[in-house]
Amino acid sequence: MNLSRPFIHRPVATVLLTLGIALAGIVAFFLLPVARLPAVDFPFISVNASLSGASPSDMARSVATPLERYLGTIPGVNEMTSWSSTGQTRVMLQFDLNRNIDDAAREVQAAINAARVDLPATLRSNPTYRKRNPAAQPFLILALTSDTRTPGQVYDAVSNIVSQRLAQVPGVGDVELGGGSLPAVRVELNPFALNDLGLSSEDVRAAIQANNANRPKGIVEVGGTESGRALQVNTPPPGLRAAYYRDLIIASRGSAQVRLGDVARVIDSVEDTRRRGMFNGKPAIVVNVTQQPGANLIETADAINAMLPALRAQLPQDITLDVAIDRTGMIRASVHEVQLTLLISIVLVVVVVGLFLRNLRSALIPGVATVVSLLGTFAVTYALGYSLNNLTLMALTVATGFVVDDAIVVLENISRHLEKGAPRLEAALRGAREVGFTVLTISLSLVAVFIPLLFMGGAVGRMFREFAMTLSIAVMISLVISLTTTPMMCAMLLKPQRDAGERQSVAQRSRGAVARGLARAQGALERAYGHALDWSLAAPWTVVTVLAVVVALNVYLFMAIPKGFFPEQDNGQLQGGLRADQSISSSALAEKLQQAVDIVRRDPAVATVVGFSGGGGAGGGFLSAALKPLASAPKARARSSTACARH
Repeated sequence: MNLSRPFIHRPVATVLLTLGIALAGIVAFFLLPVARLPAVDFPFISVNASLSGASPSDMARSVATPLERYLGTIPGVNEMTSWSSTGQTRVMLQFDLNRNIDDAAREVQAAINAARVDLPATLRSNPTYRKRNPAAQPFLILALTSDTRTPGQVYDAVSNIVSQRLAQVPGVGDVELGGGSLPAVRVELNPFALNDLGLSSEDVRAAIQANNANRPKGIVEVGGTESGRALQVNTPPPGLRAAYYRDLIIASRGSAQVRLGDVARVIDSVEDTRRRGMFNGKPAIVVNVTQQPGANLIETADAINAMLPALRAQLPQDITLDVAIDRTGMIRASVHEVQLTLLISIVLVVVVVGLFLRNLRSALIPGVATVVSLLGTFAVTYALGYSLNNLTLMALTVATGFVVDDAIVVLENISRHLEKGAPRLEAALRGAREVGFTVLTISLSLVAVFIPLLFMGGAVGRMFREFAMTLSIAVMISLVISLTTTPMMCAMLLKPQRDAGERQSVAQRSRGAVARGLARAQGALERAYGHALDWSLAAPWTVVTVLAVVVALNVYLFMAIPKGFFPEQDNGQLQGGLRADQSISSSALAEKLQQAVDIVRRDPAVATVVGFSGGGGAGGGFLSAALKPLASAPKARARSSTACARH
């Protein structure tokens, strides 16, 4: 049976098939999302509950414990951790990788409803849950600063504009503002004044709530039924400034009225004073932009950068918007380097084949097979929903050496029949029939090597699944091209031995010493290999001993070499964190954060530093620093990012 016969006899259809695969791959290449690593969605759900004024121990005992008791009954939960601080509790649930996150979310909501009977009655609202992906880190961090406004005023001015505009960009999954909160009026009670007047904090709270109640006040009817009027009763809306509340009457003692300013300090502030943000040492509002799953990270970042001028025009003139951290630069550079390596490997394959065959037409055939196989792989990976990342591009680079093997096997066998004097069509039919099963066996053997990676579980298996699939797809497409396009091109392009000899003599007259030098080099290489083979066959025990030593050395090196998930690389960025006691005040934590930012900024290799605290990380803070590019500051960047972190 000759699978290649229909394609050899129908060259036009075979050419159209090859062009179709190539065009599909070219289109898919520009549609594939670009990312640093394959998208692995870890099924995480966080449950949050708040109870104002409760201590961390009270939150852990009365809120976290009942939630853990009911959430722990959900099937598929691998890990459950809880974190409690002043007035806040967060329970993190990690599910099996194969668990559907939407089904898990419904069961989490049912567990929250069941736990409500055991939660404190003073818990005003039910705990809420949110789907999270811990692998989805912000790829872009923006900073909003002002020399004339406080962080609360900046947050109030930009919260709606920035969040809404950035969320509208295709590919943006989440926009989170940190380092500040909305303006608010804070009432700091004086317990001694309350005690002297016989008041409690609940009396003050009830008075403020009653004054702020925005309910219908009714209608006052004046006059008779014929000439009367109905007057709507309106009251001023709740005040937004502290001056509105200082004279608020909260109680009466005899003929005297007790006002809020008599028992408390009423100031204009923000909702959460624990939130602090800094950009290069200045107070700032930090904007974290997270990628939407499956989106093209590079296109999303470019769209945001293109929108920034229009966004700056909408902001007040005294507010500055800067790009603090852009993590796409490393992704652009790494993907570009892998693409360049892939291109170089393809060129080297064609050049090496041409040097050994000393025939331009013969070198063109495996070159076409390699390029078309890789382009077809792009089309299939796009159909499978994969992305263009470092692992898939590395798989294509490795596959370059695999996909050319099938074409060379077919080419060499057809060339052998041509050297014996067979016509081109007969040589192509006979050669393809003889090695068809061999090529099929080689390709299936290569795919079988990566089957364990396809069925590997856990995060590592999810990460390398795209690598194994991409490499297997490239090998299988190479099999198809080698049994269709390669024998067809051999029948159309290769010439019988006598014609090749005439053409070779012309080539020798035109190129002269180059062709003869290549022939002599190849002959010398063959003679050297023959001598080495003769020596190996003459001293078998020596060869076996060397093999055993090499195997033992590899075992030792495998045990001694450092191991890790990914090798360390200089990505030009640093990340750090501050951990403080829960009892630390917000002002003290802000001072420590300022000191940490100043220490990092003093390093000459650091370009920008962003720090923020509070919010979900009460009792701690986070730092992100971007190093100067190597091209712009080679002296300052003489050390790697790892060395800068140690320094």
